Amino acid sequence: MNYPNQPYFSRILDTVGRTPLIRLNRLFPDSPQRIFAKMESFNPGGSIKDRTALQLITHAMENGKLKKGDTVVESSSGNMAIGLAQTCKYFGLKLEVVVDPMVNQQNIKIIKAFGGKVNFVNFPAKEGGYLQARLDKVQEILDSNPRSFWTNQYGNPQNPTAHKQTMHEIIKDLGKEPDFLFAATSTCGTLMGCAEYIQKNKLRTKVIAVDAVGSVIFGTPPGDRKIPGHGAGRKSQFLQREAVYDVVHVSDKQCVNGCHNLLNSEAILCGGSSGAVAWAVQKLVPSLPAGATIAMILCDRGERYLDTIYNEDWVKENIMELEKVLA
Repeated sequence: MNYPNQPYFSRILDTVGRTPLIRLNRLFPDSPQRIFAKMESFNPGGSIKDRTALQLITHAMENGKLKKGDTVVESSSGNMAIGLAQTCKYFGLKLEVVVDPMVNQQNIKIIKAFGGKVNFVNFPAKEGGYLQARLDKVQEILDSNPRSFWTNQYGNPQNPTAHKQTMHEIIKDLGKEPDFLFAATSTCGTLMGCAEYIQKNKLRTKVIAVDAVGSVIFGTPPGDRKIPGHGAGRKSQFLQREAVYDVVHVSDKQCVNGCHNLLNSEAILCGGSSGAVAWAVQKLVPSLPAGATIAMILCDRGERYLDTIYNEDWVKENIMELEKVLA
């Protein structure tokens, strides 16, 4: 018997995407713009990386690069690993992820709960920092296992492809394209996927990248960063600078402030990169046209940051101390 228009999903992975867009009325109450947040925390694994993970895995399976029982290998600061862990669990794939000391302990517990194996690197590479160290370890695992596959979120074109849908959803829910889109950077998959959709459809949306102080993505000097999820120790393979209207660099302290501002004003508990995006919007709002529509992508939920960003002692010990060193 067929059940047309069934009001349910057939599997957990079908709930990836279609995340809500929320009007933020309280964050900047005096701003003359209309500000919206794309709530990627509503994905089943809790972050925007669920979109990327599903796209990378299904594309590899459809093209014969992965089959049940194979091992997926990836470098991740946490959210990508969780997205992959859930997807691999569903499809009967093994998973090995490589993380560094910035990873949240809660993320490690979630990855292991899904059956993923967690490999640690404890020291940064001389060039490329912790990211390069993680990638070196990825290669070591690939060399040791002939039935392993690297999803390569840093260079696989399926990463930005996944986020054309993200931009499509924003426009569909708004009923028009936003005037400005704020998105955090790391691999730049989200940023460039949205930008490619904008370019292809000849939209007037201006893309504003939100990067971390200490990240080298846009050519600024490398530096210490305590909050994972945005920024990188090496250049992005996806970035097309001409597609980006502007870039805002956000410090760890500003990240924390942005998170707490979202929590205190809108009751949104979000992760570090979302706080960075909120702070970047706050910085640029005075210079943006009155009446403009602003969309910002909030990448993940905040429960995984309760021991860090939302822990007063951790912030005092790590963020304030870091700023004194930088000063």
